[in-house]
Amino acid sequence: MEFKRCARCGCFFVTEGEVCNCCAPKDRLDISKVQNYFEENSDYTIDTIAVNTGVSAKNVTRYLNNQNFQNLK
Repeated sequence: MEFKRCARCGCFFVTEGEVCNCCAPKDRLDISKVQNYFEENSDYTIDTIAVNTGVSAKNVTRYLNNQNFQNLK
């Protein structure tokens, strides 16, 4: 395990993953919102996704760089 900085809140933590334990549930919810958006829409930009889902453009970009979204691009 490494000493990391949470990608969402900026707090330091020691665990696997990109986000701390406090932010993990929020991250899962936002990922679900973005996945649902992709299922319902075929035309999108990062800004469009952010506006329509309420997920920040920073997090949308982070999710799109994640392995789970590689087949959706």
